[in-house]
Amino acid sequence: MGGHLTPAGVDWQPSLFDGGPAALDISYRAMQRIQLDGESWVDYCPGWLAGSDDVFALLADEARWQQRTVHMYDKQVLEPRLTAGWSTDAPVVDGETRGAPPILCDMATALSARYGVGFDRIWVNLYRDGADSVAWHGDRNRLVMTKPLVATVSLGSRRRFLLRRRGTTKALHRLEPGHGDLVVMGGCCQADWEHTVPKTAQRVGARMSVTIRHSQPAPGEQWLREPSSTAPGHAW
Repeated sequence: MGGHLTPAGVDWQPSLFDGGPAALDISYRAMQRIQLDGESWVDYCPGWLAGSDDVFALLADEARWQQRTVHMYDKQVLEPRLTAGWSTDAPVVDGETRGAPPILCDMATALSARYGVGFDRIWVNLYRDGADSVAWHGDRNRLVMTKPLVATVSLGSRRRFLLRRRGTTKALHRLEPGHGDLVVMGGCCQADWEHTVPKTAQRVGARMSVTIRHSQPAPGEQWLREPSSTAPGHAW
């Protein structure tokens, strides 16, 4: 679908506990590591972003939302979510500067300092209601670099976030991030595990996932193959 969308009519209610200006907890004092196996892990930090309601409202208003199409069973279908993407280096596209909002750049900078890798690609998914979802998958950067790190900050309502070993059908780990919670997947998580945000028949409010990636391998890692694109927000 061409053009840009305004997420009008999205059912979203601010949290009673997440008011105030946006701020990051760079102490990571609530961080806990979930060791998936000997080579794969997930870091979970509840409440990493304070004031996440303000960030949700900012992105809902300012992001250049699109609904992409994908191939499925020889047909073109709309993805069940809206998306928007940025690079942290403020590219100029069609004569217009489209850098990421400062709070998203602050997230990338803070995460780069903690994990020792240059986070510089930001992609936001907007799940408007329980019918919006993302299927089981590993991020595509696993195809171009060894052990990519992928960080996600959840805004708005809580949704199930499940993990399973690649090649299996049973979810082994479940989180319900929202309201500024941080999830970082590392090690061989993208290659050896899959994750999903499944549909739900329950009435749920809107959720955004701010996913932050790096376009170059981490120190000590390497390319598996050169990426086909380094466009802003691109996930390969």
